[in-house]
Amino acid sequence: MSTNGVEEVFLFDPQLLGDLQFEDQKCATYKPEISPTHPGEGLTLRPLCVSDFDKGYLTLLTHLTKVGDISREQFEERFQAMERTQPNLYYTVVIEDDVTHQVVGSATLVKEMHFIRQCASRGRIEDVVVNNTYQGKQLGKLLVDVLTLLSKKVGCYKVSLECLDNMVPFYSKFGYVKEEGQNYMCRRYVPK
Repeated sequence: MSTNGVEEVFLFDPQLLGDLQFEDQKCATYKPEISPTHPGEGLTLRPLCVSDFDKGYLTLLTHLTKVGDISREQFEERFQAMERTQPNLYYTVVIEDDVTHQVVGSATLVKEMHFIRQCASRGRIEDVVVNNTYQGKQLGKLLVDVLTLLSKKVGCYKVSLECLDNMVPFYSKFGYVKEEGQNYMCRRYVPK
């Protein structure tokens, strides 16, 4: 894939998404049917690219939390640091509107490497966000389904996510459960 004749740099190999057995292993039901290869009319699901800086990626993240003033140089430095991890530890997937060339949805799978369970890896799904204009098109559901399947494909022994209480029923559709005795605690170093 190229943009203005320049070859795109993806955060991870797009073939990983193509290799998912989505139709056989998806967790959710879609009406109408959508998939990673057909996320909806005029939409493309793919890995994050450096050019997404110009396609509203950071603006999309403001629908989720504070982002701050990030320069192109800072974005590219962070992207390159994430892309260089070997094996890959960061899998950010975006949905782009092919007409407006804007990123309208995104979610990230972070692969944590551990010593426990014979040096196993755990996945965390983070920063799931869909532009308000595109909500109701099952894109959030698709992003979570894709990253859930991807976590298994890249060798995670489990995958987890953190969510608000009112989102528990949504994530339960994908087989996520609140485990008895598990708590999420947080210590912030900067105010919300």
